[in-house]
Amino acid sequence: MLLHPSTTTEARKTTPANARGRGAVTNTPNRFDPLHIEPDTVEPDEEDFERRQPTEYFDDASRSILAKNDSPDVGFAYSLNPYRGCSHGCVYCYARPTHEYLGFSAGLDFETKILVKQDAPDLLRETFSKRSWEPQVVALSGNTDCYQPVERQLEITRRCLEVFLEFRNPVTMITKNKLVTRDIDLLQELAERDLVHVTLSVTSLKPALTGVLEPRTSRPKQRLAAVTALAEAGVPVGINVAPLIPGLNDEEVPNILDAAAKAGAQWANYIMVRLPGAVRPLFLEWLERHMPDRASKVQNRLKQVRDGNLSDPRFESRMRGEGEFADLISRFFTLARRRHGLDGSSHELATHHFRRLDRLQLDLF
Repeated sequence: MLLHPSTTTEARKTTPANARGRGAVTNTPNRFDPLHIEPDTVEPDEEDFERRQPTEYFDDASRSILAKNDSPDVGFAYSLNPYRGCSHGCVYCYARPTHEYLGFSAGLDFETKILVKQDAPDLLRETFSKRSWEPQVVALSGNTDCYQPVERQLEITRRCLEVFLEFRNPVTMITKNKLVTRDIDLLQELAERDLVHVTLSVTSLKPALTGVLEPRTSRPKQRLAAVTALAEAGVPVGINVAPLIPGLNDEEVPNILDAAAKAGAQWANYIMVRLPGAVRPLFLEWLERHMPDRASKVQNRLKQVRDGNLSDPRFESRMRGEGEFADLISRFFTLARRRHGLDGSSHELATHHFRRLDRLQLDLF
């Protein structure tokens, strides 16, 4: 079912050569589809391109809501993604290839055809109500951002937070959008019971770079303001320099950590950029289009931390890289983090507050 067959309010006029507001400018071939149509090489005008690339939202008919993770790279077993696809348009997003399972492309389709899980709060409530559910941390989100622009209207993430609070189940969140501050009232209640952590991804402090690398995310100052607002409300909050892209934003690490510490962040981590599947050609095309003077440098640096390759799918290595240059980045980040008092970790959240509605109803009688 089509929900919003039109561009979002954040959309701007754009051309394929300079697609402001979009991370990708083409649709890469779907690895599961033997047929791929190449677009006409004649570039349309701005109005025509925008008309043909609206952001569309569709109902997601999934009947389960929690995805189980078996990766040793993350500190949670279950994650919840209210949206599939993400209109933030981050060109490097490792989640892009998952759109191919839906019959879409990892390119423009990923950021213009968004599946919406309208029933997510109800499905989450059903899951927590089952006797088989053991209270544990659930990540919001493990794949796509739970605060992408349409959340402002749909409030699916907010309603999920209400369920987490209702059952007293711990939740950890990560986002690039200041919209998280809209839900400070719920996050504050969760924090009072040691049930929540929030992490803001801060990739760069340069608005111009953020504007083309992560086109529809909140700008750096807004994210840091969100960190301050959460910290002042007593919500545990930290930052991720994610992704860290050698040759592009690694030089900003000291300034990012300094700004995060001043904003009130309690911890900081980083994740090396990953380029799985179709993300690799999308990112390389983006480099040539937006950073032609740095394209070779970035590619060479990536190969230095990926054993001569541009990506590495292996657990553990994929998040940090390997080799002398990767070790240098790790030591440099650790020292900078310590210098700014951000070497604390997000502690283990409480599970003993968990409750089910049937138990509450019995207590009432």
